[in-house]
Amino acid sequence: MKYGPWEPRIASDWQARPFDIHGLSGSRMANHSRPLSPHLQVYRPQLTTVLSITHRGTGLVLSAGLVAFVAWLLAAAAGPAALDSANAFFVSIPGRLLLAGLSFSFFYHLCNGIRHLVWDTGHWLEIPAVYASGWSVVAASIILTVAAWAVAWGLVGGAA
Repeated sequence: MKYGPWEPRIASDWQARPFDIHGLSGSRMANHSRPLSPHLQVYRPQLTTVLSITHRGTGLVLSAGLVAFVAWLLAAAAGPAALDSANAFFVSIPGRLLLAGLSFSFFYHLCNGIRHLVWDTGHWLEIPAVYASGWSVVAASIILTVAAWAVAWGLVGGAA
C-alpha cells in the first residue's frame, strides 16, 4: 500500500520496503572511479569564493577583537598600572598589527555587508557587476583602512 507524503505510515510498511527506496545503490552510484562531488582541489578559486571566505574570516577576527577590547576595558577598570600595561601592548609592533588587522576586518566586513544589502535589492547580480563590486569592496577596504590609520597617526602625532 502506497501512502502520500501527508499520510501516516505504519511500522510494517517501513519493514517491508527495501532500504534503498530511491534506487541510489544501483549500478549508477556503484561506480567508484570518480568522486561523488567536486572538491576544493578540482576548482580554481574564484573571486566570489575568496571574498565569501574572507567575509566569514573577518567576522571571526572582529569577534576576537571584541575580546581584546573587553580586556582593555577591564584593564582600564583595574587601575592605572593595568591600563598602562594594556596600552603598552597596543602601541607595540604586534599590538599595532593586531589593530591594523582589526581595522581592515571592520572596513571589509562593512563594505561587503553594504554590497550584500545592494544584492538584496536585486541589483548588481550580473556576473560583471558581481566582480566589479567585489574588487570595489577590496579597494574600499584598503583605502578606508589606510585613511583611518593616517587620521589616527595624525591625532597621536606618530608617537610610539
